[in-house]
Amino acid sequence: MNGPVRRIVIATHNTHKTGEFRALLGAGWGVEDLTMHPELPVPVEDGATFEENAGLKARSAAERLGEAVLVVADDSGLEVDHLAGRPGIFSARYAGPGAGDAGNRDKVLQELEGVPAAERGARFRCVLAVARGAEVLACFSGAVEGRLTGAVAGEGGFGYDPIFIPEGHEATFGELPAAVKNGLSHRAKALEKLLEWLEDAELTSPP
Repeated sequence: MNGPVRRIVIATHNTHKTGEFRALLGAGWGVEDLTMHPELPVPVEDGATFEENAGLKARSAAERLGEAVLVVADDSGLEVDHLAGRPGIFSARYAGPGAGDAGNRDKVLQELEGVPAAERGARFRCVLAVARGAEVLACFSGAVEGRLTGAVAGEGGFGYDPIFIPEGHEATFGELPAAVKNGLSHRAKALEKLLEWLEDAELTSPP
């Protein structure tokens, strides 16, 4: 995209996630996140779906930042077939408060111990909500299918990336180059739909 840089706020404190957005959006966007807005409260994610949680996070930030700022919130997670879709919306806190990425991965791997490779199907799912002021304008979803390993492989990415092998590959998201992951990811697929909508809605002009 050419022209002036457009401002967008990603409603997250996860700098890894912000980095993915920055890479995917490109140089035409000035990407901020909630680490740059410490005055904003963190909403309770009490929705029952990815869409509900993304919407409440986007609206919470957008209401306080005002009509001039476009806010995008992401709610995403890992759905494991053998675990009836868990951890799902609880992916970031699956192993409990303070467990972190390693603890969450370990819990999933423990729950899959002894499960054959053919039954380790899983997917990453992402929902993006875009808001301005008090209104959620739209939501967009994306998913990437794959399978889970039996052990951590790779140091790239974050979250469950080092135990997830996307369809068509033999390496985990933790091993694949960032450019390859970004081209395949659930977030990239949802963001592609968001960008198309922004262009159609003529919301890309600077505030």
